[in-house]
Amino acid sequence: MTRSDNMTGALLMMASMACFTFNDTAMKAMAGDVPLFQLLLLRGLITTVLVACIAWRMGALKARLPRRDWGLMALRTAAEVGAAYFFLTALFNMPLANVTAILQALPLTITLAAALFLREPVGWRRMVAILVGFVGVLLIVRPGTDDFNFYAVYALLAVCCVTVRDLSTRRLSKDTPSMFVTLLTSIATMTIFGLLSLGVDWAPMGARELGLVGTASLFIIGGYLFSIMVMRVGEISFIAPFRYTGLLWAMLLGFLAFGEWPATLTLLGAAIVVGSGLFTLYRESKLGRKRPLAQPPRRH
Repeated sequence: MTRSDNMTGALLMMASMACFTFNDTAMKAMAGDVPLFQLLLLRGLITTVLVACIAWRMGALKARLPRRDWGLMALRTAAEVGAAYFFLTALFNMPLANVTAILQALPLTITLAAALFLREPVGWRRMVAILVGFVGVLLIVRPGTDDFNFYAVYALLAVCCVTVRDLSTRRLSKDTPSMFVTLLTSIATMTIFGLLSLGVDWAPMGARELGLVGTASLFIIGGYLFSIMVMRVGEISFIAPFRYTGLLWAMLLGFLAFGEWPATLTLLGAAIVVGSGLFTLYRESKLGRKRPLAQPPRRH
């Protein structure tokens, strides 16, 4: 049976979320033992070598990119580097599920950014859903309370970076191979954090740390590749809700690996964010069915 583009996108989204969460778990397991910049450089080295080999075998290195795509990839790469720094800094100082719960605001921020910068129409119902969703984020972050962790601001900055990354990915032309974009992302991350690592004292690493870095490298390759592929197939309104499977993985792995479990208000805030996101996506799909002579989704 032939699988539809939407079903393929849903599977890619779930795979991406699982890969990223397993990577996050491996990286968090080394928090406090190995400096962040050292970890990102070593993970980047392994990832870049493996991705380069895969890209070469696939012939992706011979691709000729449209001129406009170079600018989009530069923007996407900068956003990816920012997301890695802000997210992992937050992750090293907050429970895994809490950071992941904040990231569930992404469907809302992407919808809002598309309205502000791409002039896509957003009705009052979806705007209310976005505002309600941000109330849920406030319940997770809880600024001004004893439970507030300043590193939650880093998680919010990571959300901004990922929003820019995903919108720029969506606008890439179909002639730009996903593996080539993955390779450039990996090279940029390795180079920038490699330079930053020169300013910190490196920590010795044993078999445990090396094994965790290798594990994180393998999963981040899958996360990078699947996150690019998913933005280039199917309808976002159908695929995006499957992003929420990342929260389930984060709760499970956070409990098993670190003994963490989110507070009640955090769970309530996460439920509000997810519910708002689902309503936003439902409205998009409903409006999409009403549009006359709707065109197939563009595969940028």
